[in-house]
Amino acid sequence: MILPIVGYGSPVLRKEAQEITKDYPNLKELVANMYETMYAADGVGLAAPQIDLPIRVVVIGFRPYDEKTDSYGDVTEQHTLINPEILEFGDQKDYFNEGCLSVPDIHEDVLRPTTVKVHYWDEDWQEHTDDATGLYARVIQHEVDHLDGKVFTDRLSSLRKTMLKRRLNDIAAGRVRTKYRMKIKK
Repeated sequence: MILPIVGYGSPVLRKEAQEITKDYPNLKELVANMYETMYAADGVGLAAPQIDLPIRVVVIGFRPYDEKTDSYGDVTEQHTLINPEILEFGDQKDYFNEGCLSVPDIHEDVLRPTTVKVHYWDEDWQEHTDDATGLYARVIQHEVDHLDGKVFTDRLSSLRKTMLKRRLNDIAAGRVRTKYRMKIKK
């Protein structure tokens, strides 16, 4: 089931999400719905707070995009991270143009480490520790920020945030058009 995505300005995006246990009700259904929601919105990552659940669950998935056909191919990589914890950040950092389903139509260059070590459980409650690099490492950091009550615009300079203030206020007020359903909560 495709769920509405919570927009910038919603209080759930500013709360620290809570860990869950393996007996969390309907976990596999929740994870499946999160993947369906993320892919329907053409995202590569989605955190539970973005669907109005203040819990520490993240889904990440990559599909190749074909510019000629303006379409996505089959999923090539998919990760479910439950109660993720970033254990280490790499020393090398790089800028990358980030966007967010909760902050539509805004894309900005964000400086982040290019590698991370992350500990988490998957939807089958198997424990993992991954050394993530590249786009996977970046998406992990972006989504864990959501779990910690942050959005990517928090990582921008004060000047850049000031320049985006009107657009962010428009999103918070529901004055934004997306191809996916959004939930504006005050």
